[in-house]
Amino acid sequence: MDGKYRAKGKRGSGRVGRENREESRDVRLSKSLTYALRHGAAKMGLNMGSDGFVFVDELLTHGQFRSFSLEDIERVVATNEKQRFKLQNHIENGRPQIRANQGHTVQVEDLELTAVALGAPDCPQEAVHGSYMKHWSSIRSQGLSRMSRTHIHLAPGLPGEGQVISGMRHNCELAVYINVPKAIADGIKFYWSENKVLLTPGDAEGVLPPKYFLRARRLKPSPCELDLE
Repeated sequence: MDGKYRAKGKRGSGRVGRENREESRDVRLSKSLTYALRHGAAKMGLNMGSDGFVFVDELLTHGQFRSFSLEDIERVVATNEKQRFKLQNHIENGRPQIRANQGHTVQVEDLELTAVALGAPDCPQEAVHGSYMKHWSSIRSQGLSRMSRTHIHLAPGLPGEGQVISGMRHNCELAVYINVPKAIADGIKFYWSENKVLLTPGDAEGVLPPKYFLRARRLKPSPCELDLE
């Protein structure tokens, strides 16, 4: 009897091992897709359209993706909790193509972003940007910068609140709340991405100045309100 239980345990361990290896492959593929589709397509020799799409068959010929298949990509796109990617067939030739929904450092002209108008039903009264406490001093004095990206990322709430699935990392230590209507009234543009991340290019300098901060809160290790002054 003990032998049977040991044998069963080994088979179970084997299944767990295979699942963990599969998960590791998926994580590796997701990270590789994120880099290629947000930042590195040109460096990797991949042809990216003005809408940010790359043909999957061309992607899979690259050395970084050669061990993966279309089925692997379909699974990672479908199971990605933050819905970072969009996979669709090209309207003319039917070839599968993929792009990142946001987070680009390369210029993408046609991301199918939805502009947010002041007073519109989808215009939030506030939105939150997640960061880390080591950056708080510079954020408080200089504002939020888009850095090398094309947009500053904001979420309609903290992760886990309502339908919030993306817009900030779960391990963020700092939440900065933005007065969206005030910023729009001053001419700053905001857009919704397909996976409901609120994006803004900031002002002419690529910054959301501190005058648009409503409040700031330390999330970890011990939550507390932070002084904006």
